[in-house]
Amino acid sequence: MSTTDLPASHAELMDGVYRWQRHIYDLTRKYYLLGRDRLISGLDVPDGGSVLELGCGTGRNIVLAARRYPNARFFGLDISAEMLETANAATAREGLAGSVSLARGDATDFDAKALFGVDRFDRVFVSYSLSMIPGWEKTVSAALAVLAPGGSLHIVDFGQQEGLPRWFRALLRGWLRKFHVEPRASLRDVLESQSERTGATFRFRTLYRGYAWLAVIGAK
Repeated sequence: MSTTDLPASHAELMDGVYRWQRHIYDLTRKYYLLGRDRLISGLDVPDGGSVLELGCGTGRNIVLAARRYPNARFFGLDISAEMLETANAATAREGLAGSVSLARGDATDFDAKALFGVDRFDRVFVSYSLSMIPGWEKTVSAALAVLAPGGSLHIVDFGQQEGLPRWFRALLRGWLRKFHVEPRASLRDVLESQSERTGATFRFRTLYRGYAWLAVIGAK
């Protein structure tokens, strides 16, 4: 899918949400996007490996991952031109232009070869993006389709807060709706079903009493 073919309504919505928010995004989100650093530490990227982040946002995760795995190549995709402007500035500021490539695209339908010149990745990760993507199930399928043999897909996102007080769940959901975020109740079922369909391994963890869910799908 080319940039001109991006679904205008969602791309425009995300640009509108983050046109100003991107400037304070990382400062504010560190308090409630929990589990991101645990995901990065668990990537275990092979030496010289390739890593794709779908919904890379401000580039915060790619920068941290690139520091942790300096011999890997990193690629980031996001539908928001506003977020990509911040991400490009962040990677340039960190001197990572040579190891990080960013592109605008739809995480539910993208051509990695056309965007990056790479069609398979050792690691793909999605951090707090599925809860914002319409048709997010297609993102899971697209991510699995670009995994190299032996590669793995890593996902962290909001859980159902099943172990937390009802008042907290209601407060959090109300706050998230302001940013068009909806925790995916069927996330675990969809990931498990996709793992079974592809013959992949599946690991799933609840974090912080269900505040967040962390999953890893390992391709054969």
